Amino acid sequence: MKNKILEIKENSQKEIKQIENLEQLNLFRIKYTGKSGLLTEVMRGMRDVPKEERPMLGSLVNEVRTFIESEIENLETKFNEIELNKKLANEKIDITAPSKNSETGTFHPIQRTFNKLIDACVEMGFEVVTGPEVELDKYNFEMLNVPKDHPARDMQDTFYITEDIVLRTHTSPVQARVMEKRQPPIKIISPGRTYRVDNDATHSPVFHQIEGLVVDKNISLLDLKMMLTKLLKILFGENTKVRFRPSYFPFTEPSVEVDVSCPNCNGEGCNLCKKTGWMELMGAGIVNPKVLENCGIDPKEYSGFAFGQGIDRLTMVMDKIPDMRMMFENDIRFLKQVK
Repeated sequence: MKNKILEIKENSQKEIKQIENLEQLNLFRIKYTGKSGLLTEVMRGMRDVPKEERPMLGSLVNEVRTFIESEIENLETKFNEIELNKKLANEKIDITAPSKNSETGTFHPIQRTFNKLIDACVEMGFEVVTGPEVELDKYNFEMLNVPKDHPARDMQDTFYITEDIVLRTHTSPVQARVMEKRQPPIKIISPGRTYRVDNDATHSPVFHQIEGLVVDKNISLLDLKMMLTKLLKILFGENTKVRFRPSYFPFTEPSVEVDVSCPNCNGEGCNLCKKTGWMELMGAGIVNPKVLENCGIDPKEYSGFAFGQGIDRLTMVMDKIPDMRMMFENDIRFLKQVK
């Protein structure tokens, strides 16, 4: 029995040196340590060995088994590394090489307009502040001097969740929240989504606004006109003409509508501007003293101006989009045309 065990060890040492791959190694494992392997047969034959010889022979069998299993494990690790290196060499990808038929993404037209306006305002020193889209009536209306009987509070214009909670109809509530928490100087813009009960070619129940607010000492209508003129010339070019017309908003007094010379026809008159040569773009004005007072700011010491711009309409003008609803359909053909 002892000679047989030593012979198994000697033969295994010779054979293991000739193994070249995992397949041969698996056959070697089966031959020596499998259910019907040489070492397994030796272990079964131990019952016929005299009791006094069993400990010595058992120790020898375990020694040979340990040797063979160790060699198998070492070779298996070696062959697995070789296979992995071959696979990596054959399947490697040059991530710096240009891809075939690749398409690059782009911003949605509305987001692109947002980015232009935000960049221009930040360049002029404005801070970007956002707020909740589900808003309290207090911030959406009351603090902005919108009385209970104002048309904007009717169900036909506003989405009411409860009597005191609405989907915000403008981003002005952000201004009220900021003024409530801070004392001047304040210079912010508040971009975001807004909601009103409206849906046609030039209106959407979900639309986008960017509103600005400046509050400090000795702020006048002249400051507002200078700032908006600069902003609109950045957007439409230095040759753009800007005009201000008297208007009315409950949160500003005096209030103005702001027009620019039509960027499509340069003020000569076309279908886009209805032959007038002008495009109405935003509302603005001096912050109503009642709004400042409602927000805890002394109107005798401070004044300010505010402006609001509809991003959807501005995008339609800049990209010559005939129907606002096209911007919300996510038709890839349309998005490719205006990118």
